[in-house]
Amino acid sequence: MRPDVELRLPVDPAFVSVLRATAVSIAARLNFTIDDIEDLRMAVSEASALLLPHATADGELLAAFHTSPDRIEVRISVPTSGTVTPPAAEEDFAWQVLSALTTHAELHSGEGWSSATFTVHSTATV
Repeated sequence: MRPDVELRLPVDPAFVSVLRATAVSIAARLNFTIDDIEDLRMAVSEASALLLPHATADGELLAAFHTSPDRIEVRISVPTSGTVTPPAAEEDFAWQVLSALTTHAELHSGEGWSSATFTVHSTATV
């Protein structure tokens, strides 16, 4: 399924702020609550913290946003050298925070890439 918004950035922690700003803008357009927007912003930060240490320096971070009126699904992917095993949930603080902030979160890895997919639902009542 083609994302509603796709963003390609250099693999550099300095660009995580651009990724967060994009996520916040999308959520605001969907009329998410301020708390939901903050949860999404923090989830993007934590997913980035999980992925960037394993990314190859010369690659691109790819973020795909799938939206509906009451949810945003985000997939952040980075290129890696070899296969990276996602951290165990009980061992990684960033994973625990990401899991707590989202309604669904998964880490995936393959030969040459690693990604985090997560969903944040709006709690706004219509």
